[in-house]
Amino acid sequence: MSPEGLTSADAGDGGPDRAADGIADEPQQWPVRSSSDVWRGDAPFAVRMDQVAMPDGSAEFGRLVVEHPGAVVVLAVDESERVLVLRQYRHAAATRFVELPAGLLDVPGEDPLVAAKRELLEEGAVEADEWTLLSSLWATPGLSEERVHTYLARGLRADPDRGGFEPVHEEADMTVHWVPMSELLDGVLSGRLSDTPLAVAVLWYAARGVR
Repeated sequence: MSPEGLTSADAGDGGPDRAADGIADEPQQWPVRSSSDVWRGDAPFAVRMDQVAMPDGSAEFGRLVVEHPGAVVVLAVDESERVLVLRQYRHAAATRFVELPAGLLDVPGEDPLVAAKRELLEEGAVEADEWTLLSSLWATPGLSEERVHTYLARGLRADPDRGGFEPVHEEADMTVHWVPMSELLDGVLSGRLSDTPLAVAVLWYAARGVR
């Protein structure tokens, strides 16, 4: 084994079952012997307990699963390399975060891009002409089914009507700001900004040199 614990075949440069361009996740589905609801209500998510079996049948164990429809995040960048961000209070973390426009995929069967366009309009009062999918990542795969789709939006234009959207609760206190991308990157790297979707989008943008 290499010092990192991977052989060259494991790293994707020779193993017959590896993707040609490198190491990759491998879809699998282990047998589920039974499932029972822990909590299910009106919210767009639920919690269940699955009894999972090892593929060879040697053992079974329980695993909690948060059923989650997924989410979208929008990195809206204008011609001056400024990013539209929100300041919003999050009760669970007792923090007012700097975030990107985002929302749940809580409309059954809705295309994530359609949801992303709606969230940018409702939360940022902005529409965009150019859309690029940056990433689709599992948020907490050890516990949750949530997958987060992050989009880059360019060719921005204001729409003060917000499509008729009226913010309530925490969103009623939400404020919108335009911040230079370089300032956001510095904030993420220094730890001053700690919202995961924002950090992922900003670091992805910086690493790939997207323009």
